[in-house]
Amino acid sequence: MARKNIFVFGLTDFNLQMLKRIHGAEQLEFHKLLDRSELVERMHYPVEEILEHARERLRGFDGSVDGMIHYIDFPVSTMVPILAREFGLPSAPLEAVLRCEHKYWSRLEQARSVPEYIPPFAAFDPFDDHALERLEREVGYPFWIKPVKSFSSYLGFRVNSAKDFRQGIQRIRAEISRFAEPFDYLLDQVELPKEIRGIGGGYCIAEGIIGGRQCTLEGYGYNGEIHIYGDVDSIRHANESSFGRYQYPSALPREVLDEMGEVARRYMKHVGYDNAPFNIEFFWDAQREKIWLLEVNTRISESHCDLFEKVDGYSSHEVAVDLALGREPSFRHGEGEYPMAGKFFVRTYTNARVQRVPSEIEVRALEERVPGATIQILAQEGGELADMMDQDSYTFCLALVFIGGKDQEELLEKYRQVSEGLDFRLAEIAA
Repeated sequence: MARKNIFVFGLTDFNLQMLKRIHGAEQLEFHKLLDRSELVERMHYPVEEILEHARERLRGFDGSVDGMIHYIDFPVSTMVPILAREFGLPSAPLEAVLRCEHKYWSRLEQARSVPEYIPPFAAFDPFDDHALERLEREVGYPFWIKPVKSFSSYLGFRVNSAKDFRQGIQRIRAEISRFAEPFDYLLDQVELPKEIRGIGGGYCIAEGIIGGRQCTLEGYGYNGEIHIYGDVDSIRHANESSFGRYQYPSALPREVLDEMGEVARRYMKHVGYDNAPFNIEFFWDAQREKIWLLEVNTRISESHCDLFEKVDGYSSHEVAVDLALGREPSFRHGEGEYPMAGKFFVRTYTNARVQRVPSEIEVRALEERVPGATIQILAQEGGELADMMDQDSYTFCLALVFIGGKDQEELLEKYRQVSEGLDFRLAEIAA
């Protein structure tokens, strides 16, 4: 029987190895669809050009094009529905994806479907010198500002005062054009409701501060039904803005996770999301017994794939592949090597020049010494941390560490061993 050909945007060796271990992988062939350097960490995203390169690759392939998957945010998440439609492949409708990806449009749809789970919010033009006056009335301090299209907390700022707003807006004004033009091109591909017309990629959203314990649900739509198959806690650093680690499975009470799942199903059905994976982020404020919906991502989380594999035996790539082939996923649980897994972020708070990073030999030796650990070095020797792209607004991430363990205590102990064994040498740069 001929193998099915699955095209993967920005396929890396790390993800290819997980894909090769999914159920039925021997009947599949995985192909890179464009290099990751064409898709992420760019100062300019020529969406039309990227789409055309992808079309050329698919049309020129000597064989059948059977499925397409991705784990990359903008602009890939919004291009996949366009290409899938052109090549007759399963995918969520582009309009449903944009209803989730456009942060203001998404909040409007949430206000219609799950209003009790969202904070006050308002769209604003970051170049409007009088915007703050309206936001103070409509949202009120403290609030969070971010572009209507961004990712990984890039250009996101907490605002406690007019001074905070001015500081955040200064950087947003300098950098928001990076997303505005490409996102506007994608918005032009659908008929926008009147309340969204004119609120394109150059706009921002302000939202009332929500908080508590953060949890992300992984799910998918299939044949008109929404399914949830995993729950991952997002645990923040002391600054309360940057992620310290993701941990699977969630430690939240079962009844809270069930309610989050019901909210996810209501919202995703409301926007017409189907035949594709997603993940949706929540907060649980235990003191107020209040659940907040934070945002929706129209893809599997690359950060969670290794965690699922360590605990369940198969990564969430398996869900994406099944859906790409038009099959109903049958995700299984508890078949992995570890009862618990985490992804840790090795961070520093100040800019520095990187004088040394751990060598490949040192990294592999450390992985051998700490069972269940997988290490990815992000900082580059000789570079300046401030030059690293797509960092959050408050820290710099030096490395990622994936760890499996029997419980949280063992995860934290293994992370301590790894972090102490990573020989980074940084020379602080004066502000």
